[in-house]
Amino acid sequence: MKALFIGRFQPFHLGHLKVLTGLSDRYDFIIGIGSAQYGNTYDNPFTLDERIEMIKESLRDSNVKYAIYTIPDIHDYSRWVDHVCSIVPSFDIVLSNNPVTRKLFEEKGFKVENIPKYNRSLYSGREIRRRISKNERWEDLVPVAVVKIIHSIDGVRRIQNLYSSRSQ
Repeated sequence: MKALFIGRFQPFHLGHLKVLTGLSDRYDFIIGIGSAQYGNTYDNPFTLDERIEMIKESLRDSNVKYAIYTIPDIHDYSRWVDHVCSIVPSFDIVLSNNPVTRKLFEEKGFKVENIPKYNRSLYSGREIRRRISKNERWEDLVPVAVVKIIHSIDGVRRIQNLYSSRSQ
C-alpha cells in the first residue's frame, strides 16, 4: 500500500522518523514536502534542497521505501487536494493529524488515517526552531544526520537571525 505523508519538515525530526520507520512494514511512502518554494524565512528557515537532504540522510540506513515529491503552496484550500494529486503518484491513504489536511482530503473521498503522535510537544518543528533560536537543547530531537546538516549550513545562526529580526 502507498501512503501519502505531507509535511514541511522544518526540520525533519525524530517524530517524522518514528512515523516512517514505525509504519514501514505497512506502507511504501510518498513523502510530500509542502511549502516547497519557501526557505530562509521565519516559518520555513530551511530550503527545499536542505529538507530533501535531511530526509534522505535520515532514512539512508532504514528499510523505509519512499519517494519524495515537492509540493509548492498555492494558498487556495478549494484547489489544494487537486494540486497535490497533480504532483504525486496515486496513493491508497493519507497519513496526517493536521485537521485541515484531514478535512480537505476526506471531503475529496480519500481515506485518511491518524498517525501515531510521538511526544508532539517536543517533536515539533516549531518547538525545535524555538529551542535553536534560544540556544536551548535541540539536538536530541532530530536525527544525527539532521544535526550534522544544520551545523554544516550554519542553520543555527540562520534561525537565530531570522528570529531576532522578527522580534524587532
